[in-house]
Amino acid sequence: MTRSTPQIDMDAIVVGGGFGGCNSLYKLRKMGLSVKLIEAGSAFGGVWHWNRYPGARVDSEMPSYQFNIPSVWKDWSWSERFPGDDELRRYFQHVDSVLGLSKDTFFNTIVTGVEYDNTARRWIVRTNTELQATCKYLITATGSSYKKHYPQFAGLETYAGQLIHSTDYPDTLDVKGKRVGVVGNGASGLQIVQELGKQDCQLTVFIRTPCFAIPMRQRKFSPEEADMLKGYYDGLFERSYKSEAGFPHNTRFQSAHQATPEERNALFDELWGRGGYSFLVSNYYDFLLDEGANAIFYDYWVRQVHARMTDREKMDIVAPLKQEYLVGTKRPSLEQDYYEMIDRPNVALHDVKRSPIVEFNASGAVTRDGDATQQHDLDIVIFATGYDAVTGSLLDMSITDKKGIPLAKKWEKGVLTHLGIMLPGCPNLFIVYGPQAPTSLANGPPFIEMEVDWICKAIGKMQNEGLNSIEPTLSAAEAWRDQVVAVSQHTLYPKTDSWYMGTNIPGKRREPLIYLGGMQSWWKSCNVALDQWGGFHTER
Repeated sequence: MTRSTPQIDMDAIVVGGGFGGCNSLYKLRKMGLSVKLIEAGSAFGGVWHWNRYPGARVDSEMPSYQFNIPSVWKDWSWSERFPGDDELRRYFQHVDSVLGLSKDTFFNTIVTGVEYDNTARRWIVRTNTELQATCKYLITATGSSYKKHYPQFAGLETYAGQLIHSTDYPDTLDVKGKRVGVVGNGASGLQIVQELGKQDCQLTVFIRTPCFAIPMRQRKFSPEEADMLKGYYDGLFERSYKSEAGFPHNTRFQSAHQATPEERNALFDELWGRGGYSFLVSNYYDFLLDEGANAIFYDYWVRQVHARMTDREKMDIVAPLKQEYLVGTKRPSLEQDYYEMIDRPNVALHDVKRSPIVEFNASGAVTRDGDATQQHDLDIVIFATGYDAVTGSLLDMSITDKKGIPLAKKWEKGVLTHLGIMLPGCPNLFIVYGPQAPTSLANGPPFIEMEVDWICKAIGKMQNEGLNSIEPTLSAAEAWRDQVVAVSQHTLYPKTDSWYMGTNIPGKRREPLIYLGGMQSWWKSCNVALDQWGGFHTER
């Protein structure tokens, strides 16, 4: 869409063009509202628009990772169990073609400020392109993974080689004969290492905490199989909505301690062979609640990893026999041949817990082990260091509430939302895929559809009752935060530093950013809140 009109006034403005933004635009228009979407990138896709590094692919399997919109899926067939970034970008082009989203979208437009006009009772949204939008309803669908995190190392500005963040990976990067360093060991780091390890380069992987990676079991779908699966879509989608994590998998309501070692190994072998997140979602329920159960999972995983590697020193770094961390409390990753690749002679692993990076110089990285330093000469350094996740993109919008208080100030003593969907002091502002909701521990598309459905129900209820605005009470938001914390304390997540707890960003407050009670408990709370507007201020 062109920007010939620098000012627009709409019923609703949606910020973000990933799954959450596209779904919001589609459903709000169906309600008869005038809506425009603002997107920082040049196309739809959200994280899949930005992520173009080697091996980038989704870790939620098809066909559950897509919009449940028949007009979209009837003429679209997935080619793989876990599609790569290219196919996902083509999918969003297809979504746009079917739903006609572009005509209501401003691309290459970054929101720089959001404030509430108390007199007009409307939101004012300012952008870097001088577009100014006013609206009654504001939907922030900026996602969990947009604001990239660059670690701050001394001397980094003096490095003379090529420095790349995984979200800015160039379309063509020649690594042949090069010395390449990868810093970061989450999903993007694993996928990059898995691909670059196959190439003619000398790869050094700087590892602080080993990733807990389980088999993806990637495979192709034939056109006939993809079409056949559509006969089960209604059941798969319905099962996803009614699950705890947005997946249609079988679940098991049994403790690991209630099974014999033989029974456990039989189940582990079955789920390990099945691939994907079956090993976690369909397994004994208590591995994230009980350290003893977690240790059983860890011991099995270590045996599987060691069976695929030959280098004992590398095994001790990526899968030490003594459990040093709780599996699943950092985001698990899916791999295809990661352990075979890091076992190759052209791949070196460096343990930065034992010997941290202390600085960069023109030639590369310098690590220190006690009093000894080591120079790592590198032609290319890739930071696979992730994002200021969940809250970073919201804070970057410079939102101020109806009293002029910036969101950063409101959250100084901790994130405060109601249900992870609305903010006290912010009438008619709705959050999609944000903090204090199941968000990053749920399969994105079905969970997002539930959030957007709730937003549409709330707006429809407002219209039916002649309400101009709703906003959560401070006491309701504080009670929800207390519940988020209380649920977290019953799990193993707080025992680990992770981006789930906000600890991947220096200076960021340590607190649970994700509601860990599962989708069904969260959804029940959402529906209770909608009934009689419990926990909300309403204005006519």
